[in-house]
Amino acid sequence: MTTLTFLGAAQTVTGSKYLLETGGRRVLVDCGLFQGLKDLRERNWAPLPFDPKLLDAVIFTHAHIDHTGYLPRLVSQGFKGRVFCTPGTADLCRIMLPDSGRLAEDDARDANREGYTKHAPALPLFTEDDAYQALTHLQPVGYDRPVPVSGAGTLSFADAGHLLGSAFARFTLEADSGQDVLFGGDLGRFNRPVLPDPSRVETADVLLIESTYGDRTHEADDGGARLAEIISTTIAGGGKVIIPAFAIGRVEEVIYWLKTLEDARRIPTVPVYVDSPMAVDALKHYANHSRDLDPDMQTGRGQMKAFTTRRFTAVASPQQSKEIQASNAPGIVVSASGMATGGRVLHHLKSALPRKRNTVLFVGYQAAGTRGRQLLEGADTVKIHGQLVPVGARIERIDSMSAHADAGEMMQWLRGFTKAPRMTYLVHGEPPAQAALKARIERELGWQVHVPEYLETVQL
Repeated sequence: MTTLTFLGAAQTVTGSKYLLETGGRRVLVDCGLFQGLKDLRERNWAPLPFDPKLLDAVIFTHAHIDHTGYLPRLVSQGFKGRVFCTPGTADLCRIMLPDSGRLAEDDARDANREGYTKHAPALPLFTEDDAYQALTHLQPVGYDRPVPVSGAGTLSFADAGHLLGSAFARFTLEADSGQDVLFGGDLGRFNRPVLPDPSRVETADVLLIESTYGDRTHEADDGGARLAEIISTTIAGGGKVIIPAFAIGRVEEVIYWLKTLEDARRIPTVPVYVDSPMAVDALKHYANHSRDLDPDMQTGRGQMKAFTTRRFTAVASPQQSKEIQASNAPGIVVSASGMATGGRVLHHLKSALPRKRNTVLFVGYQAAGTRGRQLLEGADTVKIHGQLVPVGARIERIDSMSAHADAGEMMQWLRGFTKAPRMTYLVHGEPPAQAALKARIERELGWQVHVPEYLETVQL
């Protein structure tokens, strides 16, 4: 019997983890952290329903923390196997996971010092040392290169177009007549800058696909017109534009558009600060993996000119970050995290939110319970580092930069199948989006679709 248990990303957009048990082997596909609502975050601390010591292997679809961030804790609990991922994913994990460990330690230290914790003492979920130990388990595998995995089956990756190194993970089982299970990870978009289109997939016996934007269509790409208006208006009023952005994946497209608009003289030339060491390191990896990007981004290995504006500054230290926060000079600050749940962007928000001349611009999905969602829903105040911060700044959003396919793009990709999967599972989405996408797939394609619950186990 082969079973699949949904340990995360089940009726939520975080915590991706899928336990595949087949032929006496256990393989975990994705190993992500829960983010957002407190009830979700508390799942990170709950015991896993299996012994990590008995897990044979882990597979990563891509490097985002909601797909990889639990690995250091898994290793600290005794996991000793290999973690299969693409080379691009491995490189990004080498900067993301230690950074996540540092942030967890910093947050625990700050909470203990400032007293905004109910725990005595507050502890990090995992440490930077845990993260470095986890990195020793990474086993990079190129696209379209099948490899055996721990006697459980054969794995191959195809480019998902969502992030550098992102992949669909096809797992062909040794047991159960060699059926194929395709783990979709996150699905990228068509005809977007920086990354290639998602690879076409024609068959799978069982399919898992994300559903983040299953009930909506992204606003049309306007060639940067709205971004140019927001920036130009804010700068003309003497303000700053604060852009919370995921350090891995989103910062690259934001900088691409800022450079494009600046080169076309559609926005003023002002200082552009990238205040995220992780994002700066990621830009270098994007340059080094240029052959995995769109053809127009392939400027030569190691060249970063596609990702730098005229007055580009990579913020080098916390002290430099504090100086930028204190300055009243107009400029653009791009900083992590994308949902304003942690990181250096919180300090910029504390400084910028009370002032009407500033703008906070969100360029990605904001999960329920995050500060980003609160701001977009019109909160008058938000709590940052235990303090209530008044909101006077202009709050804007641009959805066209999303790296997740919208409902139409998901259907476009699914129509590439020449044969319907026996079952399609909708994961990584909130219930309204999943209900809408399920109904559309059933109506337009006639496929069998199921929306799994948290901890549900199904037989394949």
